Amino acid sequence: MDMIAIDLDGTLLNSENKISPDNIQAIHRAKEEGVEVVIATGRAAFDVRNLFSSLDLQTWVIAANGATIHRPDGTLFSSIPMEKEDVTEILGWLEEEAFYYEAIDDEAILTPQNGRELMSIELDRIRSANPKADLTSLEKAAEKQFSQSGFLHVDSYKEIVDSKRNVHNILAFSFEKGKLQKGWDRFIEYPDLTLVSSANHNFELEHRLASKGNAVMKLAEELNRSIKRTAVIGDSLNDLSMINVAGYSAAMGNAKDEVKEACHFNTKTNDENGVAHAIDYFLTL
Repeated sequence: MDMIAIDLDGTLLNSENKISPDNIQAIHRAKEEGVEVVIATGRAAFDVRNLFSSLDLQTWVIAANGATIHRPDGTLFSSIPMEKEDVTEILGWLEEEAFYYEAIDDEAILTPQNGRELMSIELDRIRSANPKADLTSLEKAAEKQFSQSGFLHVDSYKEIVDSKRNVHNILAFSFEKGKLQKGWDRFIEYPDLTLVSSANHNFELEHRLASKGNAVMKLAEELNRSIKRTAVIGDSLNDLSMINVAGYSAAMGNAKDEVKEACHFNTKTNDENGVAHAIDYFLTL
């Protein structure tokens, strides 16, 4: 195997947002055999560096769903920022529709000052409609969003567009399926945008040329590694672009059905060291 690209949330990270010792050891085994290990995530690169700060892990990082690629030393290799006109229109619409959102630029995750309030309003609405509903999983999903590092709060999206920041990715989050569908329908036909989902309660937007798949191919070419001898491991719909271009692929045991159907191999869940299991499998090929 020449290269292995690994998703983070729901894949390398377990349900406690941690990387298990077994997974870390498997990554080191792969690197010792000359395999280039790459992290491919929708998160910001600086958030990934923070996650890895206490670990003995240095890898290439594909972040913001393929909009940025950073070298193992943390320096930027390439980036594909969104067009300012698209950023303005998207964020303006999301604020008008009362979405919680995150806009990733080079230095921060830009998000509304009233972000927690927006999520609380939705949870209260669900609770009122169904007083007996167990909202534990929803509350956990909200806290996972807030567990990231590098937040910078804004009072209005205009602060983002007026600051001339390079926005690489915009994530919209809602607990209401109808609201998410409305957003999906709003942007699905935009020719200059890539629209994906990385979890049950979001959709994400980036430049049309930005995807995990395009980034994996670009990195394989840069490192002189065969895309046919590249394996990817993922769990969600934003992983499909790299699953579709790589020679080998593994779906987590907790992956979406569409991902399992697209992959060559199904591994264990993210709470059962599924990444380590997949890496050991790929190292035999």
